[in-house]
Amino acid sequence: MRKELRLKNQVGELERVNQFIEEIGNELGLDMELQMNLNLVMEEMVSNVIFYAYPEGKSADIELVAESDGKELTFMLSDQGREFDPTKKDDADPNINPIDREIGGMGIFIVKNIMNKVTYQRLEGKNLLTMKKKI
Repeated sequence: MRKELRLKNQVGELERVNQFIEEIGNELGLDMELQMNLNLVMEEMVSNVIFYAYPEGKSADIELVAESDGKELTFMLSDQGREFDPTKKDDADPNINPIDREIGGMGIFIVKNIMNKVTYQRLEGKNLLTMKKKI
Protein backbone atom coordinates (compact mmCIF):
# COMPACT_ATOMS: atom_id res chain seq x y z
CA MET A 1 0.00 0.00 0.00
CA ARG A 2 1.16 3.51 -0.83
CA LYS A 3 -0.84 6.71 -0.42
CA GLU A 4 0.12 10.35 -0.87
CA LEU A 5 -1.42 13.54 0.44
CA ARG A 6 -0.38 17.03 -0.66
CA LEU A 7 -1.42 19.83 1.68
CA LYS A 8 -1.13 23.58 1.97
CA ASN A 9 0.40 25.02 5.15
CA GLN A 10 -3.01 26.01 6.54
CA VAL A 11 -4.68 24.84 9.75
CA GLY A 12 -7.83 23.81 7.87
CA GLU A 13 -5.80 21.09 6.14
CA LEU A 14 -5.54 19.10 9.39
CA GLU A 15 -9.01 17.71 8.66
CA ARG A 16 -7.60 16.16 5.48
CA VAL A 17 -4.80 14.60 7.53
CA ASN A 18 -7.45 13.00 9.79
CA GLN A 19 -9.28 11.61 6.75
CA PHE A 20 -6.00 10.31 5.31
CA ILE A 21 -5.21 8.39 8.51
CA GLU A 22 -8.76 7.03 8.67
CA GLU A 23 -8.51 5.74 5.06
CA ILE A 24 -5.19 4.05 5.82
CA GLY A 25 -6.57 2.55 9.03
CA ASN A 26 -9.59 1.14 7.22
CA GLU A 27 -7.52 -0.23 4.34
CA LEU A 28 -5.04 -1.93 6.67
CA GLY A 29 -7.63 -3.00 9.27
CA LEU A 30 -5.92 -1.08 12.09
CA ASP A 31 -7.62 -0.99 15.48
CA MET A 32 -9.15 2.30 16.65
CA GLU A 33 -6.52 2.93 19.35
CA LEU A 34 -3.69 2.70 16.82
CA GLN A 35 -5.58 4.92 14.37
CA MET A 36 -6.11 7.52 17.09
CA ASN A 37 -2.42 7.40 18.04
CA LEU A 38 -1.33 7.73 14.41
CA ASN A 39 -3.73 10.63 13.95
CA LEU A 40 -2.26 12.36 17.02
CA VAL A 41 1.28 11.89 15.65
CA MET A 42 0.50 13.16 12.16
CA GLU A 43 -1.59 16.07 13.41
CA GLU A 44 1.25 17.11 15.73
CA MET A 45 3.97 16.92 13.09
CA VAL A 46 1.92 18.56 10.30
CA SER A 47 0.88 21.31 12.75
CA ASN A 48 4.53 21.99 13.52
CA VAL A 49 5.22 22.49 9.81
CA ILE A 50 2.15 24.72 9.40
CA PHE A 51 2.99 26.94 12.38
CA TYR A 52 6.79 27.04 12.35
CA ALA A 53 8.37 26.04 9.02
CA TYR A 54 7.48 29.12 6.98
CA PRO A 55 7.33 32.89 7.50
CA GLU A 56 3.84 34.10 8.36
CA GLY A 57 1.70 34.54 5.26
CA LYS A 58 3.85 32.38 2.97
CA SER A 59 1.85 29.69 1.20
CA ALA A 60 3.65 26.39 0.70
CA ASP A 61 3.09 22.70 0.06
CA ILE A 62 3.51 19.88 2.55
CA GLU A 63 3.65 16.26 1.40
CA LEU A 64 2.68 13.24 3.48
CA VAL A 65 3.34 9.77 2.07
CA ALA A 66 2.29 6.52 3.74
CA GLU A 67 3.62 3.09 2.80
CA SER A 68 3.01 -0.32 4.31
CA ASP A 69 4.28 -3.81 3.66
CA GLY A 70 1.67 -5.30 6.01
CA LYS A 71 4.11 -5.49 8.93
CA GLU A 72 5.23 -1.90 9.23
CA LEU A 73 3.61 1.43 8.38
CA THR A 74 5.95 4.22 7.30
CA PHE A 75 5.03 7.90 7.05
CA MET A 76 7.27 10.39 5.25
CA LEU A 77 6.52 14.06 5.87
CA SER A 78 8.34 16.59 3.71
CA ASP A 79 8.36 20.35 3.33
CA GLN A 80 10.67 23.08 2.03
CA GLY A 81 10.47 25.20 5.16
CA ARG A 82 13.11 26.18 7.70
CA GLU A 83 15.50 23.37 8.56
CA PHE A 84 14.45 21.68 11.78
CA ASP A 85 15.37 18.26 13.14
CA PRO A 86 12.84 17.27 15.81
CA THR A 87 14.87 14.17 16.68
CA LYS A 88 17.63 16.43 18.07
CA LYS A 89 15.27 18.26 20.42
CA ASP A 90 15.58 17.24 24.07
CA ASP A 91 12.57 15.30 25.26
CA ALA A 92 10.16 17.23 27.42
CA ASP A 93 9.89 15.93 30.98
CA PRO A 94 6.34 14.59 31.35
CA ASN A 95 6.73 14.65 35.14
CA ILE A 96 6.95 18.44 35.29
CA ASN A 97 3.71 20.25 35.99
CA PRO A 98 2.48 21.72 32.66
CA ILE A 99 2.27 25.16 34.28
CA ASP A 100 6.01 25.03 35.09
CA ARG A 101 7.11 23.47 31.77
CA GLU A 102 8.56 25.49 28.90
CA ILE A 103 6.29 25.75 25.88
CA GLY A 104 6.96 23.15 23.19
CA GLY A 105 8.50 19.73 23.06
CA MET A 106 5.59 17.60 24.29
CA GLY A 107 4.38 16.84 20.76
CA ILE A 108 7.76 15.51 19.71
CA PHE A 109 7.96 13.53 22.97
CA ILE A 110 4.58 11.96 22.17
CA VAL A 111 5.63 11.14 18.59
CA LYS A 112 8.84 9.46 19.74
CA ASN A 113 6.87 7.38 22.25
CA ILE A 114 4.12 6.27 19.84
CA MET A 115 6.27 5.51 16.80
CA ASN A 116 8.90 2.77 16.76
CA LYS A 117 11.43 4.81 14.79
CA VAL A 118 11.68 8.50 13.90
CA THR A 119 14.45 9.84 11.64
CA TYR A 120 15.17 13.19 10.01
CA GLN A 121 17.12 14.20 6.92
CA ARG A 122 17.65 17.48 5.08
CA LEU A 123 17.75 16.61 1.38
CA GLU A 124 17.94 19.08 -1.51
CA GLY A 125 16.46 21.91 0.56
CA LYS A 126 13.69 19.77 2.03
CA ASN A 127 12.96 18.53 5.53
CA LEU A 128 12.16 14.82 5.44
CA LEU A 129 10.80 13.26 8.62
CA THR A 130 10.32 9.49 8.46
CA MET A 131 8.19 7.81 11.12
CA LYS A 132 7.76 4.02 11.35
CA LYS A 133 5.26 1.95 13.29
CA LYS A 134 5.03 -1.84 13.49
CA ILE A 135 1.47 -2.97 12.83
